[in-house]
Amino acid sequence: MLQPAVRKPTLREKMRLNRNWDLYLLLLLPILYFAIFKYQPMYGMVIAFERFSARAGILHSPWVGFKHFESFFGSYYFPLFLKNTLLISLYSILLGFPMPILLALSINEVERPRLKKTIQTIVYMPHFLSVIVTCSLVIQFLSPTTGIINKAIAALGGTPRFFMTEEKYFKPVYVLSEVWSTMGWNAIIYLSALSGVDMALYEAAEIDGASRLQRIWYINLPSIMPTIIITLILRAGSVMNVGYEKILLLQNELNYNASEVISTYVYNKGILQAQYSFSTAVGLFNNVINFAILMLVNGLAKAANNETLW
Repeated sequence: MLQPAVRKPTLREKMRLNRNWDLYLLLLLPILYFAIFKYQPMYGMVIAFERFSARAGILHSPWVGFKHFESFFGSYYFPLFLKNTLLISLYSILLGFPMPILLALSINEVERPRLKKTIQTIVYMPHFLSVIVTCSLVIQFLSPTTGIINKAIAALGGTPRFFMTEEKYFKPVYVLSEVWSTMGWNAIIYLSALSGVDMALYEAAEIDGASRLQRIWYINLPSIMPTIIITLILRAGSVMNVGYEKILLLQNELNYNASEVISTYVYNKGILQAQYSFSTAVGLFNNVINFAILMLVNGLAKAANNETLW
């Protein structure tokens, strides 16, 4: 039986491979990184369907199917955890997403280079503070006895508030402190996009007599709109990922019902109580929801502006 002829690479193709060998070698490094540290650990997701035992290992732990998922969904606190997680994420997006854009547009309008660098340094600094320092500052500022916020309220004739012990204040405090610490750093990507705007557009707008606000609205915003859409898609894809570190540092028994989220629940179950299979099942649930939201928002963005991740 005749075998199909195998096409041999041409001399030009061989020369192209030999000429770009360093680029292919450079590409090999990120491929190995993702294969070893990203894709290979995914094998551990199987313990979400097992009663994992460190002694038995992943391969020999007893299979329990969807038992951990059923236990999580049937938990008395599941609606509370889900509501708090979604509300904190929603508030963070509504307030925290547009603020870096407005900040970048404002900084871009500063004409003095020295003043511009000073403003950038000031707004970038909170990003480099650790979560512990940030939470300590929040607690100190909101202290009912020595906090600067309550002192200002008392000076205006008001009554000091116990911000950290009343449930209704926890989410605003968390979101505002998060916006303060991340706003400057997140504005960098928009400033980079604004630096690529064609100067000829500004010159034409100035000749036409456009005001500063008109230049921002008709030149700057449309120019960075693809960047805005991409960052919004990525942010929507992490709706369920409310970090547990800051929550735990600001949490206490009096604000528990407003502060407990899925990530802190996973921390308590998986780390403190060593229920690894259960915590893996909850984490898998989070990832599935995030991926579904990412696909939904990506599809909506494609239908609206034809700007997508892929």
